Amino acid sequence: MRLNNRLKCKICENDTTFFQAGEVLGKYLSVYVVCKGCGFLTVENTFFVSEAYDGNVCIDDAGVLGRNIQLADVVEKIVVDNFDKKGKFLDYAGGCGILVRLMRDKGFDFYLYDPITTNIFARGFEFLFSDRVDLITCFEGFEHFIEPLKELEKMLSVSESILFSTELLPDDVVNYPSLKDWWYYDLKNGQHISFYSLGTLKVIAEKYGLNLYSDSKSLHMFTRKLEIKNNVLEIIYSVMVSQRPSS
Repeated sequence: MRLNNRLKCKICENDTTFFQAGEVLGKYLSVYVVCKGCGFLTVENTFFVSEAYDGNVCIDDAGVLGRNIQLADVVEKIVVDNFDKKGKFLDYAGGCGILVRLMRDKGFDFYLYDPITTNIFARGFEFLFSDRVDLITCFEGFEHFIEPLKELEKMLSVSESILFSTELLPDDVVNYPSLKDWWYYDLKNGQHISFYSLGTLKVIAEKYGLNLYSDSKSLHMFTRKLEIKNNVLEIIYSVMVSQRPSS
């Protein structure tokens, strides 16, 4: 398979280089490329994505309910400590609406956006991008994005704060695990196509004038808020990387 040498990094627009080739969905040989500038790793050609989403929930995601229950408690704490708990909130790429249902049951005005998955648990609370929200949550979504910056810009068009999760690669590209050694690549199901290091997130934050908070593992926040109360650092600690926005 010949690598398209003209492919630019989707995050910083530097040249990408060959990382590895792997078999996706058990039948498609796909090339993975990496940017040595910002550390972003992705699939060169995503032709298989539509087939990867022929079902609503990944068959191997046995922890979807437990994860959402845990995340609902995390979101509640962050909202209460740092946002207007009577405000409006959006779960972006929120799947079948589990988190939205949990948050609404807790008394928060949460809405759902997901163009792929059928809304089962939050019907009637679909978000139409006609209003602004205090906070967006996007859990286990960034690794699914074909064009991460376009998705981020859509989120930033309605909110200045995004709480999200995605597993991070090591800081140094030379230490990135091979495709066979890291479960998060998820070649079997073909839905994970974009992978980030903490350095990648810092580049994104700088590009959009955002502050970045991260636990350096899986939980992160982009925000233009000038101050986040210390309580939130019990969950995610500050790694402020960009200058504070001028407005």
